[in-house]
Amino acid sequence: MKFVFLLAFIGILGALGAAGLFMLKNGKSADQQDDSSQRSSRMARALALRVGLSVALFLFILLSYLMGWIEPTGLPLQR
Repeated sequence: MKFVFLLAFIGILGALGAAGLFMLKNGKSADQQDDSSQRSSRMARALALRVGLSVALFLFILLSYLMGWIEPTGLPLQR
């Protein structure tokens, strides 16, 4: 179970890093407008992937809790 969570977090951070690189990357083509729109569409796609992975991870954690695969282990409220 921990392995699934770790993979999801790595995927989320990877998508965030890719979006940052697409945002900062300088264009190599002569036509700046086309390159800018391509960069922004790639960045938007990477950010959408990050949001999708985050929502999927949340739903998976919720499903895991409801199915009894994981249990909360926090500080006790009373001693």
